[in-house]
Amino acid sequence: MKINTPNKLTLVRILLVPAFMLFIMYPIPDDHVSRFIAAFIFFATALTDFFDGYIARHTGAVTNFGKFLDTLADKFMILGALIAFCASPEYNFLSHYLVWVTLIVFLRELSVTSLRLLVKTGEGKVVGANIAGKLKTVSQCVCVMTLILEPVVVTERYDWYPGVLSLFTMGVMVSLTLLSGYLYFRTYWKDLDPQA
Repeated sequence: MKINTPNKLTLVRILLVPAFMLFIMYPIPDDHVSRFIAAFIFFATALTDFFDGYIARHTGAVTNFGKFLDTLADKFMILGALIAFCASPEYNFLSHYLVWVTLIVFLRELSVTSLRLLVKTGEGKVVGANIAGKLKTVSQCVCVMTLILEPVVVTERYDWYPGVLSLFTMGVMVSLTLLSGYLYFRTYWKDLDPQA
């Protein structure tokens, strides 16, 4: 199977997930440097999400496989980061929130993915992301970047309550995650075929 350039970028995004997870979970070589490296890798990973879609649309290389792979890469990217936060002792003070946030994101993604598999479009097309799904992904990326960098960029400099910005962005992310999931089900529920 020949893989076009946008899909290659998407595959790179998937391959980068374990890299930023490693630097989130382990202070290599120390906590500050590790956080900045993790943030850089995650930001580069998120940029590929923009470029693969941009290239695909402007070169006419949009495919059902690409739509599927793109949404899969988004899920790996965000869930990988959230799992790394849950596993890192540096985030023990947010662990209760992170576990619930991770569960909500996981269940939403599982539900929407299942919906995409069940929807009967009549033409066999993959259900792509809508605007709410795109906003959800942006909010998730902002949340992850805040979780990575807040302790060294904000808390240490301004003596804020630890994690206040992270908690705020987690709230926004969860709200958009649930809203986009609801909108998907409201839009495609009529296309489900219980007899299939």
